[in-house]
Amino acid sequence: MDQLHQEDTRLKHSGWLRAAVLGANDGIISTASLIIGVASAHPIHSAIVIAAVAGLIAGAMSMAAGEYISVSSQADTEKSEIHREQHHIKDNLPQEIACLKDTYIKRGLEPELADKVAQQLMAHDAIGALSRDTLGITETLSAKPFQAAIASACCFTAGAALPVLVVLLSTTAVLIPVLSFFTVIFLALLGMLAAKMGGCKVIRGAIRVAIWGSLALGVSAGIGRLLGIAV
Repeated sequence: MDQLHQEDTRLKHSGWLRAAVLGANDGIISTASLIIGVASAHPIHSAIVIAAVAGLIAGAMSMAAGEYISVSSQADTEKSEIHREQHHIKDNLPQEIACLKDTYIKRGLEPELADKVAQQLMAHDAIGALSRDTLGITETLSAKPFQAAIASACCFTAGAALPVLVVLLSTTAVLIPVLSFFTVIFLALLGMLAAKMGGCKVIRGAIRVAIWGSLALGVSAGIGRLLGIAV
């Protein structure tokens, strides 16, 4: 029973958890990469701080807008499908019941039992039964644009604040190695947290995020170095 409860809880939180982890991860990687790229071009410390803060603000707004637009499109699609099913129920209820019955048969129910279940569920909540069992749309997993946008913006800001804090506490001379070290640590911890909450292997989650984060930092440092030399 406890295991079923945990799985149900993970499903209920999957939407905002995905947006939160994506926001925090992007906040750490993009801001740290930006800082290292700028620092590799040898600017003064104040310029690095300005770039870091600007990256945090712009990134948070971009994440919120992008997530809202993306999830809104998903929500519009879900509403359109539900609206279409409402018309089908009104125009041809027997066909919709038969469709729901076929769905249950494909899932393993005997035809007679599937027919009874379909009849009873359609009598109780027709659009709810069709949305859930034929379209895969449920209240738990339905798209929530505002929730996703707010989670993305807040978590991006929280993630981006970590490398910004490192910049404020470090000198320019040691900024790149210190920031690189702490960024990998931050990403590994985030990967572990996400894997833990998602019920996956913690070490695998940490390694996966740390590797891709390190690659992003390395590329940013290389580009910053080349641009610095060119200038």
